[in-house]
Amino acid sequence: MQSFTDICGACERIKNTPIPYSYSVFIKKFIFFYVMTLPFGYVFQLGFYVVPVVAFVFYVLASLELIAEEIEDPFGGDENDVPTALLAKNIHRHVAEII
Repeated sequence: MQSFTDICGACERIKNTPIPYSYSVFIKKFIFFYVMTLPFGYVFQLGFYVVPVVAFVFYVLASLELIAEEIEDPFGGDENDVPTALLAKNIHRHVAEII
């Protein structure tokens, strides 16, 4: 029972600890400035191919930022969150079998 309580406490700490707003804003600004200055570094080497390269780099970095924001709250009710209701149902069923 003590182990179960410790695990529940750890899960609540994860849920209640959001990514700080300043961190999120910094990452967004860094991605923006990096992508805006990227063409200047590669234009002489890649020529017009720099446009798709920069677009691809922006797509990857922006996608990673969106994924990080999405998994910030893993215990919500979204489709891709941890299925806590199913886990609770299975625990309830197993405890009822033990009793």
